[in-house]
Amino acid sequence: MRASRTITLVVTVCLLLAGCGTKYQEMGFTGGVSAEQITKDTYRIAARGNGNTRSTTIQDYALLKAAEITKAAGATHFAIISAADATTSDTIVMPGTSTTTFSGNTAYTTRSPGYVDNIIKPGQDVHIRVLKLAPGQQMPSAYSADEIIQFIGPRVQRD
Repeated sequence: MRASRTITLVVTVCLLLAGCGTKYQEMGFTGGVSAEQITKDTYRIAARGNGNTRSTTIQDYALLKAAEITKAAGATHFAIISAADATTSDTIVMPGTSTTTFSGNTAYTTRSPGYVDNIIKPGQDVHIRVLKLAPGQQMPSAYSADEIIQFIGPRVQRD
């Protein structure tokens, strides 16, 4: 009986946590995004999601954080130096249960099958270099921080 309650509690907690995709927030238990400075103009950005977050959402989070870091550094553009997929997967195995009741000399057994669930948690690691370009100046493969904020900013879910 105690094992049944424990399993029910674990399943309930998992459902509550899995019910929400990761929001654009500082890195926490359910994911998020963080940035740390490596050199005067280079930053490492990490974005992580939970099992209900799309990989494109995590890519948006990394780009938006890069744009915000760029603006905070007084720059106008950023270039992606490297990017790596940091997706992880977890497997949850829930055992089946059997309950037997007796009525006189007859035993009745009820079985509930177990299950295995694979959870994919998208992740992205990006290294960027912030750039201060003059108006009209262009650099191949440089992203405008203002444009990223304008186009990606409105579609991210914030906490």
